[in-house]
Parts: sequence; structure tokens; C-alpha cells
Amino acid sequence: MRALICRAWGEIDTLEMGEMVPPVPGPGQVLIDVVATSANFADTIMVAGRYQTKPEFPFAPGLEGAGRVAAVGSGVTNVKPGDMVMAKLEHGGFAEQAVASATETWPLFAGMNCADGAAFLVAYLSAHLALRWQGRLEAGETLLVLGAAGGSGLAAVEIGKAMGATVIAGASSDERLAAVREHGADHVVNYSTEDLKGRVLEMTGGEGADVCFDPVGGDLFDGALSSLGWGGRFVHFGFVGGVPQVPANRLLVKHRSAVGSSYRYFTKYKPDLLARSMVELGDFYSQGHLHPIITHRRPLEDGVDALRLLTERKAFGKVIVDVAPELEV
Repeated sequence: MRALICRAWGEIDTLEMGEMVPPVPGPGQVLIDVVATSANFADTIMVAGRYQTKPEFPFAPGLEGAGRVAAVGSGVTNVKPGDMVMAKLEHGGFAEQAVASATETWPLFAGMNCADGAAFLVAYLSAHLALRWQGRLEAGETLLVLGAAGGSGLAAVEIGKAMGATVIAGASSDERLAAVREHGADHVVNYSTEDLKGRVLEMTGGEGADVCFDPVGGDLFDGALSSLGWGGRFVHFGFVGGVPQVPANRLLVKHRSAVGSSYRYFTKYKPDLLARSMVELGDFYSQGHLHPIITHRRPLEDGVDALRLLTERKAFGKVIVDVAPELEV
């Protein structure tokens, strides 16, 4: 099968197109003919050897995908060959076939195409888990989203609105903020030119936000933490801008909390909450609240370019890699 192959840890430019032996589904696994996959910043970390899991060489990156079920292993009952599905992958989306756990494979929502399916799980499911279960966001609260023009940020904006929150979206340019406004943000702040804390306090009448969703980290952390009100919850979701240090005293003085949100935690320890999140997301999607933002598409042969759009921060929303679009039904 054709694949974008990683043969040694390094930069994304070391990836090369080639042929790999197709995977075989084991018990509890699903073999998928990949129609589309999504480029994620975590793919670049995996290729560099700095990800939390390290696949054996050679492997194809790609943490999510959508396509047609080709075969299932023993014990799989939730999908069958021929079904159109989306799946969270350990790796392998940048290949014509990939294997996923049946517990992380779901039929496409009604009306959903493979591009939307490939753009959905890393952004929307992960953001929902973070907001619903870690941030404990409630209707009527105020949500601050950093990196709001990125894939997970835009997902958090839409999910926050669907959950009934007032959403303040932060991004680094007016162009990105214009796109964020189109997807439901109530207020926006350009944290490259404006004081983040001051603007959030102004927008909330001095009360501060209730929840902050932060996929960025780095220098934004201090201002974002200070913009939370009494009992505010800070959800660490990523650190593309650097790993911040959490000052415990600033949590204590206003009864704030700071928590991480890991998709892997829910798959391993809280599969019931994972399932509940997917049900709620399906409802939100069918009601028209969620619209995966796909700003770039590339064929599999240009997979390195798709990843480069992320490392050079030239993309907002999601970057889709079309692997076998002719398989879409």
C-alpha cells in the first residue's frame, strides 16, 4: 500500500512516499481503507521522536482518519465491512489502510462526509472532553479560548456556544479573528496587540472568565490565568508556544484550578465519558452547531507540505490529506 513513511526520528522533511505492508486487524481492531486523514501538530512531534508513544519503524504518521471498513477482527460488533467510519488512530492515517481500535471507531454522523470525519476527533472530541469533564463548563458561564483559529480552538468555540456559554476567542491576528467570529465567538481579542487580561476583564464587567481552554501555552499563560475570576478553571490542552509553569499561589488566592486534559486518559480510564461525549457531539452536529473548518487540502503525495502548514503556522482550522477520495460513497 502507498504511504508517507517515517524510517527514523527527525524533521518532517525526512518523510518519504513509498510502499508498506498493509496492516492486519487483530482482535478488537478495525481495518480501514482510508479516504482522508487530518494533519495534526502532534504528528510532527511523533515523527521527531518526542511524542508520548513511539511506533516501531517504519510507520506512517496520522492520528485520525475516515474511510470505509475493509475488515474487522474478532469480537468487533459496533461496525462491519462496508461501513463508513471515522477513527482515532495510534498512527497510520497517512497510508491507504490503517488499523484502529473498535472502541475508537465510530460510524460517520448522518450527513457527514469523510473530510469532516477526518477533521473531527482530534479537534472536536478532544475539545469536548476538555470542556465538559475537565473544565466543567456550564450554560451561562464565560469561556475564554486561546489559539481560537486553530483546529482545536475553533472546535472549542463552537462547542462552547452549543453548550450555552458566552465565548471570548483569542488569536494572534485580525484575519484569524474574523474567521473565529464567523463561527460563533461572542467577543474576540487580538493578544498580539491587546492586553489579554485587561480585555477579558473589560468584556466580563470585571468578573473574569469561568473557564480557559488553552492549546497554546507559552507567554499567554500568565495573562490567561489572571483573566479567570473566582473559582475559574484553567484547562491545559497543548503547548505549541512553550510549556508554562503554574504558580500555585495564584490558584489559591482566587480558588482557581488548573488541570490537564488527555484524550488517552478517557480511553483508558473513563470510556463511559468518552461515549457520552460522542453522543452529545452527534446531537450538536445534527443540530447544525458544529462545522469542521477545513482551510487546506493536499493529496497524500504532498503530506509533508500539509504538515509544514502547521509547523510554519500558516493554517487555521484543519488541514486535510486526501488519501483515496475515490472511495467516498
